[in-house]
Amino acid sequence: MSETAPQKILIVDDAPINRKVLGELLKNEHMVIMAKSGEQGLEKAIQHIPDLILLDVMMPDMDGYEVLQRLKANPATMGIAVIFITGLDRPEDEARGLEMGASDYITKPFHATVVRARVALHLRLARQHRLLESLANIDALTEIPNRRQFDQTFIYECRRCARAACALSIALLDVDFFKQYNDHYGHAMGDKALQGVASVLRYGLGRGGDMGARYGGEEFVLIMPDTDHIGAVAVAEKLRHDIELLALPHEKSSVAGVITVSIGVATVSGEQLAYPEDILKLADERLYQAKASGRNKVIGG
Repeated sequence: MSETAPQKILIVDDAPINRKVLGELLKNEHMVIMAKSGEQGLEKAIQHIPDLILLDVMMPDMDGYEVLQRLKANPATMGIAVIFITGLDRPEDEARGLEMGASDYITKPFHATVVRARVALHLRLARQHRLLESLANIDALTEIPNRRQFDQTFIYECRRCARAACALSIALLDVDFFKQYNDHYGHAMGDKALQGVASVLRYGLGRGGDMGARYGGEEFVLIMPDTDHIGAVAVAEKLRHDIELLALPHEKSSVAGVITVSIGVATVSGEQLAYPEDILKLADERLYQAKASGRNKVIGG
């Protein structure tokens, strides 16, 4: 986000009059998004990733506490600041929200000056937080998600796929003979080669829910939720092919004259999703098989 771009505020309230008043207060300086229920609020939070959410506590079907709990359980929305808008003014009600992760409270009937002041404060903090989070979750060399972000997303997707009874596929990818590449061409060229591989992962994963991350050194990892074994192997094979098509010279490779990768793919579902480390171990075993059987190939199982 640029410093001049308007920040996004999601207002979640089942009362039309509250949505209208808050919207009128904030629309001139910010991009305002409206939701009239907790479920719709969750959907729009994931769709738009706002900088701030103004959340009514007392709503039918799904109250603000449950909405907040779900927001904080999702890596995509857990960092969004949430201000509760509520008629509840007991200290224990306020404490409950703050303990669950709410950033602030505004009680009804709200005053325009108070709303504007607190919104301005939390939007400023949100901008600073986003900057720090991006630095913490992005690999500095390749500018794709790092191991930290992968770990968070992987655990979340394991739980989500278990609840949704869908498959989850993981692929571990290793650059073939990378030590020899570094020794021959130098570390500066090695860095450029890793950046080239990362660019293929960044643009080659077609679905929004898929993620490619740098796992460490010359190793990368792919998360492909709701993807069966056939689909995952097809994605991995396309990425392997596209990396080879980069045609980055590698004179010291015994399998090709260019940079290539080996990939191991694991697809799990059901009870297997309760053991994330076993999923990674399975993908690593497949990667080992790909390297042991000649490299520059995908092994699924």
